[in-house]
Order: sequence, then structure tokens, then C-alpha cells
Amino acid sequence: MSVIKSDKELAFIQDLFIAPDWGERFATLIDEHIDVPLEGRVLYVGSGTGGHALALHDRLPAKVEMVCVDENNESVELAKAKATTLQTRIEFKSGPLVPLALPDESFDLVIAELSLIAPERVPAIVAELARVSKTGGDVALILATASSFGEFFSIYWEALLNANVPEHESDVEDLITSLPTISEVEGIASREGLENLQSWTQIEEFEYESGEAFLNSPLVADFLMKGWLQSIPEDWQSRVQHEIAEIINEERHSADFSLTVKATLVLGQKASVPLVG
Repeated sequence: MSVIKSDKELAFIQDLFIAPDWGERFATLIDEHIDVPLEGRVLYVGSGTGGHALALHDRLPAKVEMVCVDENNESVELAKAKATTLQTRIEFKSGPLVPLALPDESFDLVIAELSLIAPERVPAIVAELARVSKTGGDVALILATASSFGEFFSIYWEALLNANVPEHESDVEDLITSLPTISEVEGIASREGLENLQSWTQIEEFEYESGEAFLNSPLVADFLMKGWLQSIPEDWQSRVQHEIAEIINEERHSADFSLTVKATLVLGQKASVPLVG
């Protein structure tokens, strides 16, 4: 079982290991499909340690201001240090995503990196994104959608059986169904007053040479596994993880174990008249 790490440690892990691999694959969706405004203000929610925000800022015209918000204050401090070194004028702020400590109708483009956010939080966050967007402004969210992590979930279910963890097999089904489909994400966006919705998806694979490499990777150990094991009693978690590693090693037949993620971008514009119902 992974040791609980401080926010500062998680910030450095995110900067060194998560952003350059996991984060970069989601960021390419924004770079390929989002048009930046010629003037006005851009909000980047879930900006982490600021790597992609800084790269995106280089594409912005001089008249565009950028504000970035992240819940981990230590990540924000790292982002500020980068911005200072690069002499880049971006306002990095720490604070909750719900509610955002920002006024209504403030931004011409709102981007939200929600790929490591618990799926049940997404509707409330989208409501905040719509609130702070100007009428007619673009709102973009990137996240992992349904059918992601399928290889792991089948192994997880078997591991729970092998570890004799009582009455928790249904938790795997809950994890699978908690990942929203693209249609469900678009439905959430539509209910919050976003229209002209478009979506793009790309399949990403993360490969591991063994079960131990999978469990010890920073992405899995410090981010994904926390949510996956949340419902399992702490006393049982080490046994379950041991079974996960054993199953992966038995089934991979000297090949790498692949974790597949359905990376999705949903883009819409804030309607001039709020949608009802």
C-alpha cells in the first residue's frame, strides 16, 4: 500500500511524472481543437503545476489575460515559480473548484482539466465553469470517459474474489458506471446552459512491464489507486493489491500490461438565454 504523501510531495510527483505523460496526452486535445481568443480573459481550472498553462499562454495574443486555479496550494506555488522564472504574467490561484472564488460572466474561454477529478464532482464543477464564463464564451472540459481502465477493472474484480474480500465485488461495477459517457458529459453541459456542443476522443495506452511496476507507478499509486480502493477497508487493501500484481503477472505472458484510457474533450458555448429543464 502506498504511503500517504503530503500536498507538497504530490505536487512534485505531479510535476515530474504525471504532467509530462498523463497530462500531456490530455493537453494535446486542447492544443488541437481549442481556438484562443484574440482578447479578453482565459481561465484554466485544474492547472496543476502550470506546465500546460504556460505553454498555452505562449499562444495567446498580448491582449489576453490568463488566470489559473488549482486545489493544491503546493502545485500553485510551483507554477508561480515557473512563471517568475519565465517572466510570464499569469495569475495562479489556489482554492476550491466548487465554488470558484471568481465573479460571474468573467471569462471568454474557460478550460477545465478534470482527468483526475472524481467523476461525481463533475456536474458541480461544470456548473461553476458555466457561471464564470461570459455569454457566448467557450467552455472546454477534458476528462476520462466511460470504457477507460477496463483492463484494470476486470483484474480488480478477480483480485477481490481471490482475496476473499466480502461483499465488495459490486464496488467494481460502481467504478465502471461512475465514469460518464460522452453523451452524459454533454447532457451535464447542456443542463448548465452550454450549447453547440462538440466532442473529441482519443484512446491512450499506458504500459507497465509487471504488476509491481503498475502498482508502484506514481500515476497509479498516488492518484488513481486512491479512488479505486476507497471503499475497501484499509486492513484489506494490501492483500487486494498483492492479488492485483499476481493476476497481472500471470496474464501478461511476458508482455507489458496496458492500461487504456478514453481521453475526451467536450466543448460548448454559454448560451445567451439559460436553458431550463
